[in-house]
Amino acid sequence: MADEPDYESLPPTTKIWVNLAAGAMAGVAEHCVMFPVDSVKTRMQSLCPCPETSCKTPVHGIASIIKREGWLRPLRGVNAIAAGSIPAHALYFTVYEKFKQFFTGNTVGHGNTLAYGASGIFATMIHDLVMNPAEVIKQRMQMMYSPYGSSIECARCIYKVEGIGAFYRSYTTQLLMNVPFQAVHFMSYEFWQHILNPEHKYDPSSHLIAGGLAGGLAAAITTPLDCVKTVLNTQQTPCAERNGNSILFKASGSYNGIKDAITSIYHARGLIGFAAGMQARIVYQVPATALSWSVYELFKFILQERPKSVAFV
Repeated sequence: MADEPDYESLPPTTKIWVNLAAGAMAGVAEHCVMFPVDSVKTRMQSLCPCPETSCKTPVHGIASIIKREGWLRPLRGVNAIAAGSIPAHALYFTVYEKFKQFFTGNTVGHGNTLAYGASGIFATMIHDLVMNPAEVIKQRMQMMYSPYGSSIECARCIYKVEGIGAFYRSYTTQLLMNVPFQAVHFMSYEFWQHILNPEHKYDPSSHLIAGGLAGGLAAAITTPLDCVKTVLNTQQTPCAERNGNSILFKASGSYNGIKDAITSIYHARGLIGFAAGMQARIVYQVPATALSWSVYELFKFILQERPKSVAFV
């Protein structure tokens, strides 16, 4: 069998459709596989009181939801995030690859760290523009007393009651969170690739490990901003309070912007409130990011055109 060409020695000008297709597959893998853990994280970060806030681990949180609300409850909203992640991640990885090529001139090395971070920032801006409405729908579906029967019904109700602006109320926060998240994420991923895979061949284990380490670090650093985003996304979602033997339902609150959300979190929970859901966020992000990079690199490798002179027996 002829020697297989190095992964990074394949044509540097990868066709856009390859990046789009590989990115779409990576997006579905990242957001859907670990979705139940994300549901627990959303409830822990929301200012609505629910039993999951007192759970010791994300696994306990999932068990709590299933016990009270049924086996499928941790998956509510997964169709919305799946639909949003396909175009969002297709553009996300494509923009990243193209800007990385532009900034680095297709060279690799530690000297390109800032280029990787800058490429990630541009990719994030496009990704969040597409993904933010899906995030709003997903998080409202994940709440304990969510009144919506489906993601489509949720989208329709949000638009009717709060207008189109509700789908982008947390967009600024999303960018404030994801810009540092993705900058750290991409720089960390490329750093670990240089350490674990210096020849830059297609190496599933290095993509898996580098992706997991990068995702976990970025998740831990940006958890406070993720808490603010969740509060903005879940406002107007019904919450429950006990009044004697009865349960009263009311809206979770209305927040004018980032400053108002930060103040509300601090008054309700103190500084510790900005770390709510950190464990669940890391537990979600490490395998999700590892899987995302693994799937992306796999499909990129499979779909990439190889030199015609290379023969496989």
